[in-house]
Parts: sequence; structure tokens; C-alpha cells
Amino acid sequence: MKKKSLATLWLDGCSGCHMSLIDIDDRIVQLSESFDILYSPLVDVKEFPEHVDVTLLEGAVSTDEDLEMVKKIRRQTGMLISFGDCAVTGNVPAMRNKFELEQVLNRGYIEMSPDNEIIPDQYVPKLLDKAYPVHHIVHVDLFLQGCPPSADLIFDALSEIAAGRTPVLSGRTRFG
Repeated sequence: MKKKSLATLWLDGCSGCHMSLIDIDDRIVQLSESFDILYSPLVDVKEFPEHVDVTLLEGAVSTDEDLEMVKKIRRQTGMLISFGDCAVTGNVPAMRNKFELEQVLNRGYIEMSPDNEIIPDQYVPKLLDKAYPVHHIVHVDLFLQGCPPSADLIFDALSEIAAGRTPVLSGRTRFG
């Protein structure tokens, strides 16, 4: 059986979902028999590949760079999986959504800075007006809830996909 290609990445999130992926432990060897990891924070590849069978996407869409990346990923991915509560609901990054962007920037860069620094406009991605769940921007094929999703859930979902089946997650996922 030909291996499927797999990519993982995070946008505005804490990397906890990737830590759960690593918590698969020695079962990663089993998954490596079915998947080639083409792109991930766990490997040193700089450009997202032109075609990926499955992508696990962690984090909310919060910056102009996130927005560009998620659109590119969707174009170049067969199955896009929202990976964790930040990708599924916006979760912690979306806590800023009840405030105006100007208030968020002033609080973070002016009020909380000991030197009353300026709000940067170079070298950092531009924040969007809100933080968005991935499915508010592009079509998502599967949702893995959890903050983070458990290693068992990740392993089982990827194992099902490797076997050519759509994972049945009802009753197995939870928020938070």
C-alpha cells in the first residue's frame, strides 16, 4: 500500500496539540508505515508542499500570514483536519474578539510595556480584526476537538484515515 502524505502545523495556538501528537510515543512507528511527514514544526521543511493527502492544522486564524497560509493549505491538501479547540472554535486566541483590535494592541504593546513601546508595524504579522476558527475561512473535512485532543484520539483518527476509512468520532471527542 502506498503511503499517504501528512503535514502538521500550527497557527495561533500553543503547540499543545502537537505535544499530544508526540504523546503517541512508540505508536508513531506504526503511523510512519502509513504516512510520510512532508511538512511540520517537527521537521525542517520551509515550504508547504504542492500536494498533501492529510493536514492537521492547529490554532486559530489570527493574522494576515495565518489567513494566507490556511488558504494555501486548503488548496494543496486533500483532507484538512481542524486539530484542537483553537482551530475548531477559536478558543483562547478568540478571547480577544470581544474587544476592538486597537484596544488589544494598546493593551499588549503600550499599557503592559514597562517602556510604553510603540505598536510594531514591521517584522510581525498584522493581526486580523478577530481570531477565527479554521472553518470560518476554508472548508474543513474533520474536526478533532480537545484542548488538546488526546494522543489516543489522534492515533485512532490517523489510523482510520490510513486504512481508507473516515474516522467515527462521535462520543470520543470533547471540548476543553
